[in-house]
Amino acid sequence: MLTTANPTATTAVRLGFALLAAAAANTVIALGAVALDDGGIGMGLSAASYLPATAIGLLLGTVGWFVIARRAPKALRVVVPAVLVLTWVPDLMLFNIGATAANVFGLMLMHLVVTTAAVTALRPTLVPAPAPGGVQPVGTAD
Repeated sequence: MLTTANPTATTAVRLGFALLAAAAANTVIALGAVALDDGGIGMGLSAASYLPATAIGLLLGTVGWFVIARRAPKALRVVVPAVLVLTWVPDLMLFNIGATAANVFGLMLMHLVVTTAAVTALRPTLVPAPAPGGVQPVGTAD
């Protein structure tokens, strides 16, 4: 069984690095999508759109992670991919208003980057629960 440790300064630092990494990766993706978005609407591909969305996505993902991890940490294996797929629905709907495949798939990739950054930063907060009797499983630190 897994439990969650309380958020600490270390977690905050990991989240800060995750935000920087996700913002950098999303900038590269946006530049590539804009270059390939010949005549499209370019929805969400400006820094003014995706940088705040990256920060908000990471923040909401962190809140969701701790809420779910506190009650049912094993559910994260299902919830995280399900939420990622749900974030792709609005992206796919952009085809209806004239977005190109480069625009839509760029946004979908950006959602994957934010999800990956959040999971990478937050996964260490899941720690094995102590065995009955207070004995830690072998290979775990206090």
